[in-house]
Order: sequence, then C-alpha cells, then structure tokens
Amino acid sequence: MYRFNEHDGRLDRSLEAVLMVMEAFDKHQKTFRLDIYGHSGDEIEIPFVSSSRPLTNNKERLDTLKKMAAHTQFSAAGDHTVEATRLAINEASKGVSDENFVIVVSDANFSRYWISPKDFAVLMTSNPNVNVFAIFIGSLGNQAKKLKEALPAGRAFVCLDNKDLPQIIQQILTSTLL
Repeated sequence: MYRFNEHDGRLDRSLEAVLMVMEAFDKHQKTFRLDIYGHSGDEIEIPFVSSSRPLTNNKERLDTLKKMAAHTQFSAAGDHTVEATRLAINEASKGVSDENFVIVVSDANFSRYWISPKDFAVLMTSNPNVNVFAIFIGSLGNQAKKLKEALPAGRAFVCLDNKDLPQIIQQILTSTLL
C-alpha cells in the first residue's frame, strides 16, 4: 500500500476512508459495533479499533491513523486479504445483532499475490449471516474495475475519489433493507 501510494494515493484514500467511518460511527457506538482491523505482508490481523474500547476523541482517531500509516511503511510486501476477510467474517458472525457487515477496503492488487477473484467471491458469500462487501480504493490500470465485475453483483465498489465514499457506505448499509 505504501509503495503504490505515490502512484494513485491508495494509502491516503484508505486513511481518509477510515477517518470518515470512525467519525460517522462516533455518535452511534451504542447502536453499532465497530471494529477496524488491518493486514499486511507480516500479519493477518492488526487491531486498530475495538468496539470494546471505542475511540472517544480526535486525538485517539489521529493516533489510530498514525499507527496505520506507520505499519504500512515498515511491513514486508505481501497480502493476507483472504485470510483477514475469513477472520472478519468469523468474528462478525459471533455477535447477536440484526445485521452483520464486513467491509473490506482493498487496493485491488489481487493478481500480484495470486488471489483468485472467483475464490474471493465464494468467500464473500460463505456465511449467509454476514454481509461482506469490498471497496477498492486503488487500481493499477483497470484492476479494480475487473475485480468489481468478477465479484457478486452489488457487493463490490470502486472508489478512486473519497467524495464517493459516503454514498457507497450508505448503499452498503441500506442494501439489506430492500
């Protein structure tokens, strides 16, 4: 993520997206459970925000973003999207709630790490009690567009401009109401 940030701003967009999500959920901590995890070439599960200890102020949000950015600079190349998504689905399915969502924010660099879009599509629909979505915030060429087309309809989005993110999140959260 760090390496390609100069190419298409994917790290910057990821941090902005996480900040928007943290701020949007700030007033709804009793209604929604928000956990934010990352992954890298080094680790499958990197906890950044825990619903058991919600962030309460701007300083904590800034510290979280700094921690995320620092991790990308010092981690080895690699990708654990599939493993991290599987863990998130399992974790989301444990709670008692009306709806469970896993939103994967990815740079769409699947081909570099031999991640099959077909296998990821199967994973996204593996648990009927968890609604899994992918938002692709980076793309080398048309990678993100191709991935979106290969995944289940309505479950993948390309967001190369963060001004589109609030609408995408709203679409995700209202998708199960129809």
